[in-house]
Amino acid sequence: MRAPLPEYPWDAMEPYRARAAQHPGGAINLSIGSPVDPTPVAVRDALAGATDARSYPATAGTLELREAIADWYRRRRGVTVPPEAVLPTIGSKELVALLPFLLGIGAGEAVVFPRIAYPSYRMGAALVGADAIAEDDPAAWPEHTRLVWINSPSNPDGRVLDVEQLRERVARARELGAVIVGDECYAEFGWDAPWDATPVPSVLDPRVVADDHRGVIAIYSLSKQSNLAGYRAAFLAGDAELVARLLTVRKHAGLMLPAPVQAAMLAALADEQHVNEQRRRYRARRDLLRPALERAGYRVEGSEAGLYLWVTRDVDAWQSIGELANLGIIAGPGHFYGDDSACYVRLALTASDADIAEAARRLGDRENSSIISMSR
Repeated sequence: MRAPLPEYPWDAMEPYRARAAQHPGGAINLSIGSPVDPTPVAVRDALAGATDARSYPATAGTLELREAIADWYRRRRGVTVPPEAVLPTIGSKELVALLPFLLGIGAGEAVVFPRIAYPSYRMGAALVGADAIAEDDPAAWPEHTRLVWINSPSNPDGRVLDVEQLRERVARARELGAVIVGDECYAEFGWDAPWDATPVPSVLDPRVVADDHRGVIAIYSLSKQSNLAGYRAAFLAGDAELVARLLTVRKHAGLMLPAPVQAAMLAALADEQHVNEQRRRYRARRDLLRPALERAGYRVEGSEAGLYLWVTRDVDAWQSIGELANLGIIAGPGHFYGDDSACYVRLALTASDADIAEAARRLGDRENSSIISMSR
């Protein structure tokens, strides 16, 4: 019998949410990266225009959508993939959690992921009874590794893997006969040099794999760049043989992206202006929140890209979570992201301009700042 699954980690936040709600100004939730800005009008119009969807959609998506995804990879990621080597998915979280199952991985095999990582990588291994290995050093990946997750830019700590680091990881995965998957959902949001001016590289970048996509997959989501979290709109691309296998299994499982969502994705992929505007919003929020955290005694680490600030005061994360809750600010404890991050806190930039400004004000208020400093 497989070991019981762990409790859903965010349930442990309930007392801190309740404490934050008691703040006279109300709670400001910076714990979960759920978009608050409007979905582009063109995307909403496309969705509405496709609601007469009486027939079952194809699991592979329409040819028009697959061609649009392939074209997006060429324009935005510098990657050439044919339409048959891409596949739309029902958001990216279901893919992360289900990929070990879809690949036929099971007991006696290992799934590797970063030491500081999105918890769904570990959960995907648990669902199939595979060994879950948190390890950043490719040389330390065990011989029974069958799936490697890399995440760049990383959730939660915003670190970016450069071309050489990606190349090293792909080479080791191939040496082990493992599939390697790049989770690249935050690639449009690079903040610090060089990523403020240079695109974050994909695991499928020709500088990493040349024209050989064997054993390599990249996944992407429109949730953050286009504010489509509620649409569950994502896709993968890479090794055509792997994509064909995943398509077959997903057909059997009935994992089909609704036709109206496919139409909305087409509109989102065709328009880059709304992505640029969203990037400006997040940069402005980051430029306001980061110095406020630093003045309040937090040290920002990583965070050169992505939608979060990864901070520490070198105390246990739950202490920081409690102190922030006293200010009416809800953040995410590093404990959720691995054993190496117990002293860190994650704060999302996906709150309104007004909420980010108010959070910065509370952090900068002299009386409130003393709540933090007195506990050191």
